[in-house]
Amino acid sequence: MYKHVALLVRQAGLSHDEFVDHWQTNHTPIAREIEGVVRYTTVLPTDPEAAEYDGIAELSFESLDALYDALGSEGSRDYDPAKGKAKEAREDVDNFLAVEERPRLIGEEIVEKDQFDGDTTGLYKHSAFLVRKDGMTHEEFLDHWANEHVPIAREIPGVVRYARVVPTEPEAAEFDGVAELYFEDLGALEASLGVSGNRDYDPDDPKAAAAREDVDNFLAVEERPRFIGRETVQKDERGNDGA
Repeated sequence: MYKHVALLVRQAGLSHDEFVDHWQTNHTPIAREIEGVVRYTTVLPTDPEAAEYDGIAELSFESLDALYDALGSEGSRDYDPAKGKAKEAREDVDNFLAVEERPRLIGEEIVEKDQFDGDTTGLYKHSAFLVRKDGMTHEEFLDHWANEHVPIAREIPGVVRYARVVPTEPEAAEFDGVAELYFEDLGALEASLGVSGNRDYDPDDPKAAAAREDVDNFLAVEERPRFIGRETVQKDERGNDGA
């Protein structure tokens, strides 16, 4: 599947609670009906005061053309859908989001591990928006990520699902990829990957420690936005509708 992942920043003057209310009550019913959307998930921060962003919205499509028609291409925010729910959703974005402050990535999802068959409602999620280490090419970064880091990250204690989003247009993308790790328990997530607002974590478990050490081999850690939250599946092509 092709996926649009957006880190959301609320509009100036809105409280976080007001932002969440509009997003969940007004925008979500529109977004899940956007033409071509086969899966739509939202992620709310577990610690809003420490979180770098107000939320994450992820919309998945079967084809890249369908995604571009609805949400625009990588590197362009000036898209203007002609009609339907895509147009309505784009217009509503301006009611609650600071659009130019909203990092996003369009890419292909690669699922590396999944014990829940995509039924991720209620799971705790660590999303890392990856920036490659200085001196690496994007291709070198992808090679290290897939062949060196993934085998380690899959074995982090508590990880029940692990997916990567690889950009479809690397030269236009804001990031080199997104890593999504899911846990059933927030404590397990924080023990392995740290808490919101803190990148100086030092996990005790040797497998979590190995993943943390390898991060420095291919990522510019301080330039990597990350987000810890709890996910809700708002729409799924298999009919598992979230609340």
